[in-house]
Amino acid sequence: MTSALSKQTLFFTTFSLALTRFSYCSVANANVNSSIPAIANYFGTKGRYEEVNPYLINDILSVNKSLLKPGCTDCTAIHVTAIIRHGTRYPTTKNIKRMQRLYDLVLNDAMNTDKWLTEIKTKWEMWYTEDMDGKLVEKGRDDHRHLAVRLATFFPSLMSEENLRSHRIRFITSSKHRCVDSIVAFQEGLLNLWKVTEVGPSHEINDELMRFFDQCKKFVDDVENNKTALEEVHLFKASAEMKIVQMKMADQLQVPYNHITPDLVEAAFFLCSYEFAIKSLNSPWCNLFHETDAQVLEYKNDLKQYWKRGYGHDINRKSSCTLFHDLFNRLDKVAHEIRFGHVSEAVTIQVGHAETLLPLLALMGFFRDETPLTADNFDLQHGRTFRTSRIVPYAANLVFVLYDCSEGLRLQFLLNETPLKFPDINHQAPLYSTVRETYRELLHGCNFEKECEPSRPNRNCEL
Repeated sequence: MTSALSKQTLFFTTFSLALTRFSYCSVANANVNSSIPAIANYFGTKGRYEEVNPYLINDILSVNKSLLKPGCTDCTAIHVTAIIRHGTRYPTTKNIKRMQRLYDLVLNDAMNTDKWLTEIKTKWEMWYTEDMDGKLVEKGRDDHRHLAVRLATFFPSLMSEENLRSHRIRFITSSKHRCVDSIVAFQEGLLNLWKVTEVGPSHEINDELMRFFDQCKKFVDDVENNKTALEEVHLFKASAEMKIVQMKMADQLQVPYNHITPDLVEAAFFLCSYEFAIKSLNSPWCNLFHETDAQVLEYKNDLKQYWKRGYGHDINRKSSCTLFHDLFNRLDKVAHEIRFGHVSEAVTIQVGHAETLLPLLALMGFFRDETPLTADNFDLQHGRTFRTSRIVPYAANLVFVLYDCSEGLRLQFLLNETPLKFPDINHQAPLYSTVRETYRELLHGCNFEKECEPSRPNRNCEL
């Protein structure tokens, strides 16, 4: 039975490869002169913020204030909390090593003489070095400088020079250098906007909030260090869909099929995405992929985030209990203070990681697909809502806006500067009491210490 299945899989792979081979080159070459790679919308967590909001390509400071209508005419914004991912960064050392291996293979073994491959061999240089290791790039600093200006334009009465000087804007960050550099750049954006020179950037480092996953022993044991936690990802890497991408890439380079591993395919995909995100270049590396290939690789990356940071394991979501309670404790405090006419903290800016945002979104019920993402349902998941390319690009942001309205307090949620309704609430800015009722069980439970207590010794941990 196993032999028959293997033959069937090989036939499917070979047949699919034959169908796509003819159209592949013409489509890839058609986009070679475009400034934006044809596959730019599939880069997942390595994607630019501008692909989520394309209007920013023409005007990076553009905002649409009409989006902030809370549904009532007599509402005043009284508080904003923004939870933001760091800006564009360099690859990690692990991925740089993979890129180097791919580059060496192309230089030494690739036989194709197409113009784009000749360009890689003769003009492109492996400029990534291992000491870059995830550090923020200048584009990443600009991501936060520009976001700061846009948020100040959205909320001028809250994110104001006066509130900055009176310490009513609070800045909190993860200890990772890319996050610290991002929050400094965010403050630079505000200081430059208001032409303030005598006030310097300041922030608090709080890893219990912004890197809660490191503090959650159950998550570390059951997911981070568990060899079986990402089994669906491993299965998909060995799937027929991935095999097709590998074979097509080998054909493009004219190297033996067994020279192209899933890791090298991903290295090429990352080279395309990093060249674009960091340098705004449509790199010749992008010619290795057709849109259908990018969809497969995006799904592979989404599977990883789903099973490591999203709905795949319950502890992924529950590890964010601390950040969830921090948010609502702050909103409750504002709700209390506004009764006496003054809010002590007008704005809270918190900078973390994709791994910070995704668990919180999952805890709150956003982007939960009816059918879980698995290795064998790629064809059924083209319309999935859990798509990291759209949710957590570089500088992704969750913005919670509390309004004081005549009928009571209202809360609006924005993802990447676009309003998004809370799950199971059919109002763009529902009453705050309605939101609290929706999350009543989490507000009265979701105890970090209890949820993160290891249940038993993990026998699957790597030594």
